[in-house]
Amino acid sequence: MARVFNFSAGPAALPEEVLKQAADEMLDWHGSGQSVMEMSHRGKDFIAIADACEADLRELMGIPANYKVLFLQGGASLQFEMIPINLLRGKASADYVHTGEWAKKAIKAAKKFGNVNVVASAEDKSFTYAPAQSTWKLDKDAAYVHYTANETIGGVEFQWTPETGEVPLVCDMSSSILSRVFDVSKFGLIYAGAQKNIGPAGLTIVIIREDLVGKGQPTPPAMMDYKTHVDAASMYNTPPTFGIYVAGLVFQWLKKNGGIAAMEQKNIEKANLLYNYLETTDFYHNPVNKADRSRMNVPFTLKDATLDEEFLKGAKARGMVQLKGHRSVGGMRASIYNAMPVEGVQALLAYMKEFAAQKG
Repeated sequence: MARVFNFSAGPAALPEEVLKQAADEMLDWHGSGQSVMEMSHRGKDFIAIADACEADLRELMGIPANYKVLFLQGGASLQFEMIPINLLRGKASADYVHTGEWAKKAIKAAKKFGNVNVVASAEDKSFTYAPAQSTWKLDKDAAYVHYTANETIGGVEFQWTPETGEVPLVCDMSSSILSRVFDVSKFGLIYAGAQKNIGPAGLTIVIIREDLVGKGQPTPPAMMDYKTHVDAASMYNTPPTFGIYVAGLVFQWLKKNGGIAAMEQKNIEKANLLYNYLETTDFYHNPVNKADRSRMNVPFTLKDATLDEEFLKGAKARGMVQLKGHRSVGGMRASIYNAMPVEGVQALLAYMKEFAAQKG
């Protein structure tokens, strides 16, 4: 069976080379006579896998030595709660930037544990832009500043990193991690669900500066305390072992293909193919402010919404799936993460032009 071009927002496509390697090693990892899924997470074989995975991620992202890398579970949704529990540190409030559905969920969760100061919001224009930092009403005494680097649903992405001075910057990087170069030293904490640019669903990566570990007031429950997981090197409980293994294969794939800087250039190329066409046609429309358009998630609507199902059916017939937009915004959405080849975007573009010519 031929593989399709999978434009899903997550769980998303993985590099075919990685999938083939995982399949080849499924029954026997490196002569061990067992699958990674069967290994003890405390055995020397899996410890070697986890150590290599962390080392490769550190190399790819340039993670400084004073940052800890954690392999956890619970997705970004659990981090919405772990962050305030650990990082409020007895302070009165935290600052949040509201740019869409995922920021909204983070804000709602944080309000259970302390005061939330929404320093900027894009709600006035239906979350179609990233508020300029000059408009933010930051509190110099805030425990931290939280923002969502890329809103997967709305297709809005920050093309810059906020400056927050001495206040720790916290970022939900779930759908942009590894897609572009970030200076990790500008952040107090980065978190990301793996199921977009890293690996299978079930793994969450947290990168946290050492001075923010173990400061929760009151001390959080063990499983919600970053210190617990730092002290146990992510092995306090059984970690998502297969997810860590596949993530490690993805990191090796990235290194072989020029690293994050090279991947960023490919992602710019892919996104430009779609956006440049969208600028030339009135048959399709992208609502996002041009300067804030996501490289990872490209939402678009058809001039005549009654054609949506026909468009999706035709795309599927041509080997392109998961193009339906999120239920909250409708239309279409093409998620073009690292593993989406340029050929996939070219195939979508050709179909969009064909469909518009037939139905426009």
